[in-house]
Amino acid sequence: MADDLTAEILRNALCVAAEEASIVVVRSAYSTFIVEGADAAAAVLDADGRLVAHSLSTAIVQCASLRSALPYVLRTFPPGTMGQGDVFMLNDVYQGGIHANDLLVFRPVFVDGTPAYFTGTLIHVADLSGISAGGMASDATDVFLEGLQLPPIRIATADGLVDDMARVLGANSRTPDRLLGDIRALIAGANVAAKRLEDIIEQYTPAGLAQGIEDYLGHTESRMRAELAALPDGFYQGEYRLDDDQFGEHHIRVTITLDGGGVTVDFEGTDPQVAWPINSGFSQTSGGVMYALRCYVDPALPLNEGCFAPIELRLPEGSLVNCTPPYPGGGRWATVAAAEEAIFAALTQALPKRGVAASGILQGFSISGASRPWLHMAFDLGGMGASARRDGPDATGALFGGGRNIIPQVEPIEARLPVRVEEVSLIPDSGGAGRHRGGLGTRTVIRMLEDARVDTRGDRLNSPPPGASGGEPGRAGGYYRERADGAREPLHTKGTRQPLAAGEALVLETSGGGGYGDPAERASKAVQKDLADGRITP
Repeated sequence: MADDLTAEILRNALCVAAEEASIVVVRSAYSTFIVEGADAAAAVLDADGRLVAHSLSTAIVQCASLRSALPYVLRTFPPGTMGQGDVFMLNDVYQGGIHANDLLVFRPVFVDGTPAYFTGTLIHVADLSGISAGGMASDATDVFLEGLQLPPIRIATADGLVDDMARVLGANSRTPDRLLGDIRALIAGANVAAKRLEDIIEQYTPAGLAQGIEDYLGHTESRMRAELAALPDGFYQGEYRLDDDQFGEHHIRVTITLDGGGVTVDFEGTDPQVAWPINSGFSQTSGGVMYALRCYVDPALPLNEGCFAPIELRLPEGSLVNCTPPYPGGGRWATVAAAEEAIFAALTQALPKRGVAASGILQGFSISGASRPWLHMAFDLGGMGASARRDGPDATGALFGGGRNIIPQVEPIEARLPVRVEEVSLIPDSGGAGRHRGGLGTRTVIRMLEDARVDTRGDRLNSPPPGASGGEPGRAGGYYRERADGAREPLHTKGTRQPLAAGEALVLETSGGGGYGDPAERASKAVQKDLADGRITP
């Protein structure tokens, strides 16, 4: 643009529009997980499907979802068929969506009567059919068991919600009022961002905004290419193995080629998709790749299309990282995190001084009423692997994909639901030993005040996060039923509808991160501090 100050003001205005949309969604939502956990994302995109701005306080791994799905909306509803006030929605994992319970909403913003931009929002809604009350269908063998599948649909017009579609959605939810409330919150967020964008257009003129966006994306791309050019050119390979299940072992393999400011990330050789919900849709894998690569570039880089431009991503169709119909994709986290670990392993060859051990990852669960409809869905986060330079942080969930901690607070959970949270603590000795110690996992104990069912979804529990360069693995976590008398028994690590009687408790333990380097080389002062802090025991 004509001057740097104007350009910077415009860039921040676009980012604030996206950020405000995500805040509106959280403040307006009906589901406890959204209101208390703030699990929402929002973006501004152009009519070519390019990401212009993304909410900053959400997980980085969601950055590819809205940009991946918009082209499918435009394919179903050409711009010439869109009207003022129209809002579109989808959840189809094969069309850029995430899984059944993650709804993506788009609203067009018109310039001279034509859609020139789109605002988008997404959240995980409370319930949308499927075998799991919380959308955690951990034993689904096809996508239809995960919930109601929505290709791009028109969910609202200038007159409000499309009544027929709203009735269909409500009829397919165990908690219809919460679902429709969450959808209205999504639309409200998109509307607010659209209004902000209209104000920006009025202030800067359509041509001024268009030029400002081109400058913004081009500037980001040049910075991203410069950061990638600083990495050693070459050809690097890495892999990571998921927990075993009824189908055996599953491996994610990646080859990274760095070439003067460009990067090719090729997952050829990754194992085929399976009839089990560990597959990932292409949008989620793309977000995981972006998160992993951003760990090696300037963290101050804006999150927009300029970051994606230098990356050539190859995701073999029908593989674990790019599932096809009718294979399920709801349990994608294990595969996305494994893809990130494989990238880290590959780039450690290029940058050995920036190596890192494997981390404990997100362990999701949902608890629902056995005799009446109520739902609590959340997750806890494992310890991060130690690096060549420092200990791993405790309970950070780094491989969740960066961003804020979206674990709901205890008091609102107890106020809204028939449960009592009795413990949330770090687990001593759970971080893998090494010259640098892995981060600690956590223990959470939730007591049932009435009969309930629990759905679980975890990984790195049968095969805990390994150490690196001589470091030891972290302690494996798990899910457990604690009887009223204190007896404990394991629950399935990927299971649904597991009964919990009133007086029993769900015990969730997350895995610790792997250690880095020979444990005998750990500084004695570090050992003494760990003892004093209770991170290790004598």
